[in-house]
Amino acid sequence: MALAFFALAIFLFLSLDSDFSSTPVSAASEGVEITYGSVIKLKHERTKIRLHSHEVPYGSGSGQQSVTGFPNVDDSNSYWIVKPIPDSSAKQGDAIKSGDIIRLHHMRTRRWLHSHLHASPISGNLEVSCFGGDTESDTGDHWRLEIEGSGKTWRQDQRIRLQHVDTSGYLHSHDKKYTRIAGGQQEVCGVYEKRPDNVWLAAEGVYLPVTEGKAKSS
Repeated sequence: MALAFFALAIFLFLSLDSDFSSTPVSAASEGVEITYGSVIKLKHERTKIRLHSHEVPYGSGSGQQSVTGFPNVDDSNSYWIVKPIPDSSAKQGDAIKSGDIIRLHHMRTRRWLHSHLHASPISGNLEVSCFGGDTESDTGDHWRLEIEGSGKTWRQDQRIRLQHVDTSGYLHSHDKKYTRIAGGQQEVCGVYEKRPDNVWLAAEGVYLPVTEGKAKSS
C-alpha cells in the first residue's frame, strides 16, 4: 500500500500544472478536502466495494469498457483523477462544492466515467462505462456532485451522490455480481431514484491541497 501511494505521488508531481505552487500532494486523511487533480478511490457505502474499471468491454449494450465494483482495497484499477468539465473556470487545486459538475478520469486506462441509455448487463438499469481518452470527452462524462448533509465542499468523510447530467441517473451499485466478464465483481449502473445504494465516499488516494486563496466554506 505504501508503494502504491508513493507511485501516485510521483505521478501527480509529474503531471501538476506549471502554475501550481502549493505542496504537490497530500496523503488522504479523515476529513481532508478533495480538490481538482486529486487521485481517489470511491467506496460504495453499503457494500464497501471500490469503483473500478479495466480493459474488458461489455458483451452487450454499448460494448464500451466495463465499470464494476471491486471487493479488494489494494487495486490500482480503482484510482480516478477528479477533473473539471471543459471550459470550466475551475483549476487544479480548487475545492469542489455541492452542485459542481465534475468528470472522473480512470488513471490506468485514461478513459472517462461515462453513462448513457444503454441497459446495464445484469439489472437492466442505465449502463455505466468508461469512454474516450485524454483528448476525447463529451457530456456523457459529466456528473453532478451532491453532498449529503450540511457540508458545502467535498471532504473525504462526507457521504455523496453522483448524478449523471445527461440521463439524470445516480451512480449506483448493489449485491448483483458478474460471473463472466468480471467474475465476483459487482455491477455498477445508474438508477433514476435516490436510494441508499447511491451513496459513495472518497476513500484511499492522494489529495492535492487547496490552492492558496481558493479555500471555500465547508
